[in-house]
Amino acid sequence: MVANRRNFIFRVSIVINIAVLLYAAMHLSSTNGPGVEWVPVTVDGSERSAEMRYLNREDFRNITESKPVESSVRNIEESTSQKTPSTAATTNKTTSSTTSITELEKKLHDTSSEADVTNETLDIVDENALSESTLARLRFLLGCNDRDFRPEYIQRGEYWVLKNYVRADHGTMLCHESITYTTHAGFEFLDNVQPLVERWMAPVSVAVHAPADDLNPTVNSIRYLRNCLGNDLIKQFVTFHVFFSNKHIPGKIPEPDKFLAVPYNCSVPPPFKTKTGDTYMQKKNLLYPINVARNVARDSALTHFVLPSDIELYPSPFLVPRFLNMIARNAKPLNSTKPRVFPISIFEVDAKVNVPSTKTELQKMLTNKTAIPFHKFVCPDCHNIPERQQWINAKETNQMDVFHVGKRRGKFVHWEPIFIGTHQDPHYDDRLSWQGKKDKMTQGYILCVKDYDFMILNNAFLIHKPGIKHYVKNPKRDHIVANQNKYIMSVIMPELKKLFGTRSGCSL
Repeated sequence: MVANRRNFIFRVSIVINIAVLLYAAMHLSSTNGPGVEWVPVTVDGSERSAEMRYLNREDFRNITESKPVESSVRNIEESTSQKTPSTAATTNKTTSSTTSITELEKKLHDTSSEADVTNETLDIVDENALSESTLARLRFLLGCNDRDFRPEYIQRGEYWVLKNYVRADHGTMLCHESITYTTHAGFEFLDNVQPLVERWMAPVSVAVHAPADDLNPTVNSIRYLRNCLGNDLIKQFVTFHVFFSNKHIPGKIPEPDKFLAVPYNCSVPPPFKTKTGDTYMQKKNLLYPINVARNVARDSALTHFVLPSDIELYPSPFLVPRFLNMIARNAKPLNSTKPRVFPISIFEVDAKVNVPSTKTELQKMLTNKTAIPFHKFVCPDCHNIPERQQWINAKETNQMDVFHVGKRRGKFVHWEPIFIGTHQDPHYDDRLSWQGKKDKMTQGYILCVKDYDFMILNNAFLIHKPGIKHYVKNPKRDHIVANQNKYIMSVIMPELKKLFGTRSGCSL
C-alpha cells in the first residue's frame, strides 16, 4: 500500500516536472509580437516627407530565436574582433544572398564550418537594407546575448532610475539586428527627438533628467511626441528612461499605462516649446549629471552595438544598415584582434540651412562655408579627428568602410570622439557634470591605455542642430570647470592609473 502510494507520487512528480520544463521552454522562445520595420521611401529628398511602410521581421525571428547559439559560436567575437559593436535592424531587407538563411543557420551549429561562414562572401544588393543572410551572419559573428525589456526602478549611486519608463512599441529586439542610438536630455531638449529618429530609423534610448517638478513636463513632452507628430516613428523606436537624485524625488510619479492611455491635447504646445529657462533644475542651480544620463541610456539599450551621442547631433541617414552590412562582410581591417570603436565625423551647419543627408551635400556646404567641423570655435582639439581633411576630400562611396584607423595620442591626445561601440567599452565617469567639462576625457584615457583602434567610418557623419557655436566666457561656469579639473587630476586620474595602468602618449 505504502509502496503503491510512493510510486503514484513519484509518477505525478515526473509529469509536473515535464510540464514545468515545457512551459519554461515555450516562454523563453516566445516574443512579444511580430514586430514591424519602418522603411523610408523618399518623396522629395526630405526625411520628414517620407512615406512609411511596414515590413515583417517575424519569419527571421522564428528561425533565430528557436535555435540557441552554441557557446563555441559566442566565442567567435572574442577570438576575431574583441567584442565588436552590435546589431542593426529596422530597415528594409532583401532576400538576395549567395547563401540561403537555412544553410547559414545550419552552419551556426557546425563548428567545423565556422571558418566557411565568416569568410563566405555576402552578395549585398542594397547597402541601405539588411537581408536575412546578413542578419544570420551578424548573429553568428557577434554571438551576443539578447537583453530584457522590462520596466524597472533601480538605483545608481544617489540617483533613482526609472528604466524603460515609456517603452518603444518595437517590443523584444534581438541583440544583433540593429544599433541603438543612446542619448540624454532634460525635457527642454526633447524637440530634437523627432529629427533624430527620422534620420536614424532604428532604436533610440533616451535618458531624461527629471528632478522633482521637472517630471510632469517631461511626461507631457513624451505624450506630445508620441501623439501629435503625424506618424508613429517615436512610438515605434524611442524608449524613454527617467532619472533623478534621491534629494529631488518628484512628489508623484505618474504611471505610464495610465497617462499613455489618455490622448494628449495636441492643440496645446508641448512643454519643450515654451523656452522660458524656468526648469526646476535651473531654479535650484543643479548640475546636469551628463555621464549618469549617458550610462543609463547605454546600459538600457537592447542591442549589442550602441551609438552614445548627444541629442542635438543628427546622424546621416541609412547609417544603421550600412554599418551592419560592413560588419557582416568582416573584411580588413575589421578582422583585427584589437579592441576597437568606430568614430563618426561631426560637423556644424549655419542656422539658416537644412541639415545635409549625404556626404556629397556636406562637402558642398563645407566648401561654401555653411558647414564647419564641430566645435571649431569652441574646442577645436576636442574633435580634431585623424585624417579629417583627407576624409573631407574623399568622394562618397555607395558602401560603408573603415576610412582610417587612428589612435587617441600624439596630436589627438585630447580627442573626444563620438563612436559606435558595444556594451563592453568603458563607461563614462558618473561623478562628472556637464558644467565642469572634460566629461568624456576620462573614458578617452581608458580607451587609449587599452590600445583601442579608432576605426573612422568613411561616409557616416553627425550634424549638430543648425546654428554655429562660439565660445562665450562664463565666470560662474569657469569656477565649476576649475573644481572639476582639480577633482579629475587629484582623485580620478590616480584611480585610473591603478585600475588600468599607463601607456606612453596617453593623457587627458
